[in-house]
Amino acid sequence: MRPKKNSSAKPTPHEAFTAYLVEHRLKITPQRRLILDIFLLEPGHVSSEELYAKVKRRDGSIGQATVYRTLKLLAGCGLAQAVSFADGITRYEPHFGVDHHDHLICEVCGLTIEIMDPVIETRQEELAGKYGFVLVRHKMDLYGVCPDCRKGSDTPSA
Repeated sequence: MRPKKNSSAKPTPHEAFTAYLVEHRLKITPQRRLILDIFLLEPGHVSSEELYAKVKRRDGSIGQATVYRTLKLLAGCGLAQAVSFADGITRYEPHFGVDHHDHLICEVCGLTIEIMDPVIETRQEELAGKYGFVLVRHKMDLYGVCPDCRKGSDTPSA
């Protein structure tokens, strides 16, 4: 006898992706599963090209278009979120079971640091309320120059 699944338990990323594909009458392929597995191992923000390079090392038969389309599917089902910074390259970050965060981005080298500050989050809610808004979501990216890039440059120190 198999144990009952707890219906209130959150699905795993694989279960969520499978449910999304079934709901949209799309195939659950080994290629899509491999792309999901490799994406979930990524520690930060990854472009479709960067993910493709990693996928190709594991399975050379998977094309770049398959990786790109799968990333779109992962974003569609809430497992990934597309983010664009100053360099114009769309990157994806895991979005499943991840707490909200904002970004500090170096305009010179592209270093991206995820940040979370409860004071800022509270202030954003207050500002939204002041103007009659109820926040559904938000995105905050702060651009500057990191300490390494400021060394030996004319950029002002903090």
